[in-house]
Amino acid sequence: TSSRSYWKRAKHNKMKKYIYTLLACYAFTGIAQEDDTTRVNLGGMEVLVIDKKKDANDTIDAAPDHDPDEDEHKLIGEGHWGGIDFGPTILMNSAMKTQFPDQPQWQNDPGKSFYWNINIFDTRLNVYKEYVGITTGFGINFTQIGIKNNEILMESPDSLWFVKDSVNVYSKNKLRGTYLQVPLLIEFNTNKKESKSFYLATGVIGGVRVGSALIQKVDNNGSRKKEKYKGTYGLQAFKADATVRMGYSRWGLFANYALIPLFDTNLTSEAYPLTFGLTYNF
Repeated sequence: TSSRSYWKRAKHNKMKKYIYTLLACYAFTGIAQEDDTTRVNLGGMEVLVIDKKKDANDTIDAAPDHDPDEDEHKLIGEGHWGGIDFGPTILMNSAMKTQFPDQPQWQNDPGKSFYWNINIFDTRLNVYKEYVGITTGFGINFTQIGIKNNEILMESPDSLWFVKDSVNVYSKNKLRGTYLQVPLLIEFNTNKKESKSFYLATGVIGGVRVGSALIQKVDNNGSRKKEKYKGTYGLQAFKADATVRMGYSRWGLFANYALIPLFDTNLTSEAYPLTFGLTYNF
C-alpha cells in the first residue's frame, strides 16, 4: 500500500511541474495574436511572425488593373530612329542633277555606293500624348561612294583629282566616310501601340566625321589584293541632312538629302548625297 501511495504522489508532483513550467513560459514570452501578425516577447526583444500567405493575397487583391494588350504591344514611348537604315547613295550637283561637268568622275556608281545607319538608341518627348512628339538619339553612319572607270582618287592640301589606272582592274574602288550622328525629328503616329501605328517623321540629322579612307580591291589574272588608304579626301568635317521617314510598325522607308556639300568646295565640285532605302526599327 505504501508503495502505491509513493508512485501516486510522484506522478502528481510531476504533473504539477509540467503545469508550472508551461505557465512560466507563457508569462516569459508573452505571446499575442493580432490579425495576421503574432507577437512574441522574449525578455526585452519582440519578434513579429507575419502570415505570408495572407499578406501575398492582400498584395494580389491590391494590384491595379492593366490593359492585357500592353503585354503584347509596346506603347509608343520611343521614336522611330533606333534601328538600321540601308540604301543606295547618288551624288547630285547644286541643281539637283547627276552631271558634274568639271569633275565627271563624281557621277558615281549607285550600285556600289551605299549608306548604312546603325542607330543605337533614341528618346522621344511627347507633345500631344503618343500621337505627336519630338525624337532625338544617337547613331553611327557609314557612307561609301563607288568610283567608276578604274579612276584613282588623289589628294593634296589644296586640291582633289582623279588619275586613270590603265594597269589594274578594280573590283572594289570606293571612298568611305564614317560619322557620328544625332537627329532632331518631329514625329506623328496614328496609334498608341507601335505594332498598330503608321508613322511619319521629318527633320534634320547632324553628323561629325570620325574617319575616312579609300578602299580598293584589285583583281589581276586571279591575283587579288585589297588596300586601304586613310585620309580626309576632301570630305567635310561636319554634315547635315534633311530627312523624311515613314512606315508601319517596325518597318519603314527613309530619304535623306544633304544640306551641306559632301566635299570641301575649295578642292572640288559641289556634291550633295541623295540617299533612300529601307529602315527597321528596334
